[in-house]
Amino acid sequence: MTTMRAALDQAMHQGGDGDAVKQLADNGLAVANVDTMSQAIHDVYCGIQADHQHPSDKDREQARAMIAALQKVASSLPAV
Repeated sequence: MTTMRAALDQAMHQGGDGDAVKQLADNGLAVANVDTMSQAIHDVYCGIQADHQHPSDKDREQARAMIAALQKVASSLPAV
């Protein structure tokens, strides 16, 4: 299975030595899937004082909803 980073590099024609994720981050963008988004939600809202280390089912549900909302907004924007 290809990693998200490798798939993105290949899609952006970067080859093996490019780092598309870093280039996107340098431009204020982020790449996320349910796993990375749920971890980010957990880190922001539960923080270091949480009584658990990993995202909960609620974090994953919120991640799915956030990604769906982002995809909806992104698909409605005009192509540049």
